Amino acid sequence: MVMTAFLGVLERLGPWRFTDHEIRAETWALGARHQGEVLDGARAESRAPNLTVRRAILLRAVIRSQSAAARPASRPGRGEG
Repeated sequence: MVMTAFLGVLERLGPWRFTDHEIRAETWALGARHQGEVLDGARAESRAPNLTVRRAILLRAVIRSQSAAARPASRPGRGEG
């Protein structure tokens, strides 16, 4: 929990800003290493004991990107009633 909070602070304030290209490249590499299971692969690799801070932040960016892509897009103007 403490490490997660620390990584969150580093993401916002630290020098690691990843471009969309870098995130897509890592997404592709994770898919290749984990037989297409990008999210599972990113989560598994993020638990590695020798993970660098830079790599942890990149994996978190991939997880956020893939989670956002998996969510259904909301449709404005469609009420529930």
